[in-house]
Amino acid sequence: MESNQKSGDGLTGMQKEVSLRALIQRTGYQLLQENGQRRYGGPPPGWEGPPPERGSEIFVGKLPRDLFEDELVPLCEKFGKIYEVRMMMDFNGNNRGYAFVTFTTKNEAKTAMKQLNNYEIRNGRLLGVCASVDNCRLFVGGIPKSKKREEILTEMKKVTDGVLEVIVYPSAADKTKNRGFAFVEYDSHRAAAMARRKLLPGRIQLWGHAIAVDWAEPEVEVDEDTMATVKILYVRNLMLATTEETIEKEFNSIKPGTVERVKKIRDYAFVHFTQREDAISAMDAVNGKLVDGSPVEVTLAKPVDKDSYVRYTRGTGGRGGALLQGEYTYTLGQVYDPSAAYLGAPVNVISLIDLWICIDSYIIFQILEDVCQKNNWGQPVYQLHSAIGLDQRQLFLYKVTIPALATQYPNVHPFTPAKLCTAVDEAKVHAAEHTLQTLGLQTEGAEASSAALAAFPGML
Repeated sequence: MESNQKSGDGLTGMQKEVSLRALIQRTGYQLLQENGQRRYGGPPPGWEGPPPERGSEIFVGKLPRDLFEDELVPLCEKFGKIYEVRMMMDFNGNNRGYAFVTFTTKNEAKTAMKQLNNYEIRNGRLLGVCASVDNCRLFVGGIPKSKKREEILTEMKKVTDGVLEVIVYPSAADKTKNRGFAFVEYDSHRAAAMARRKLLPGRIQLWGHAIAVDWAEPEVEVDEDTMATVKILYVRNLMLATTEETIEKEFNSIKPGTVERVKKIRDYAFVHFTQREDAISAMDAVNGKLVDGSPVEVTLAKPVDKDSYVRYTRGTGGRGGALLQGEYTYTLGQVYDPSAAYLGAPVNVISLIDLWICIDSYIIFQILEDVCQKNNWGQPVYQLHSAIGLDQRQLFLYKVTIPALATQYPNVHPFTPAKLCTAVDEAKVHAAEHTLQTLGLQTEGAEASSAALAAFPGML
């Protein structure tokens, strides 16, 4: 671990001002304060052309509150040319404990992130550094399942600006219908933020339906060197009835004996190969092919390492509990918030209640739906999070979003149980129970739906 014991502990305000002036004179960068942040550069002197590519910004956390650009800039300059530093400031003139540093290239940012994470900036003070990503994608739940992608795209363009694309996945049970949600991609983080504000529950309905809107978790960005070692495929859009044996047979038909094992969860699966080149060949051959009548999507699974892929994402639903770290998963990332870090990204979202075989489970789901309907809160939205444990077992956790409560009670929303389950059905039941308990309701008996909402007084 490197150390910098010479930093300006105890410097007076006047000394700091002198140091900042000296920095500006040396580099020629401008230093401007606006909207609760101080901007150094952006662009630097003599810069021509567009800003640096996506992925060139890092998040620097755990800053001593009396540390400023005169200390941070020289440290970061060791790893490349700085395009911009944005330091978050409080009303007392101190920093708020974190800053964003943008380099002119993605590789420079990557090097700085590796070298500066856990760097001892002052005696006993270690920095927390990770990648910073602008989120341009929203999750929109509560969409009628009969709507096609083109209809959803047209509607979203009517009510919001800057829409680039709409991602819609077919229902696991009926491929002619969507899953009751869509991901909407915007041309900028600002456009997505404005759309989210406009679409907040209660402001706009789509096709007469209340909707749930939140930031979608961006897919994990894995470096090329790591992806070059992956020999596991992620298969999406499978039929519920499709078996692991069918999947194995389909992929082994490309080159017999190359599949090591298959793990299927609802309508997606992980296919493990013994050799990477066989995985690549199978991916190219099977992607888009009909399996039991459904066109499947096949990509390389993305490995997640908590040390390498922690990141700060500007615009995420950063609340919730931690999921166990999996070996491989798809769109399962770790997000670094200035105050907390957690694992989890929506893998599968179901906006209407599935009727499980177990009647007790159905009663629990029905109670929650009745409570939401009675209070005009909108249909509960279930988000399934998934990870593969070190023992290769698949673990599940559902989060529950209730549209009308999403903005009113952000401290408890979405409703996230702490328990991870080995079965999807069990995870969903546990999520419904947790939500009812948080709302102050009992989960036994039909009278539960009329109980008082202790956590939400006055809502019944």
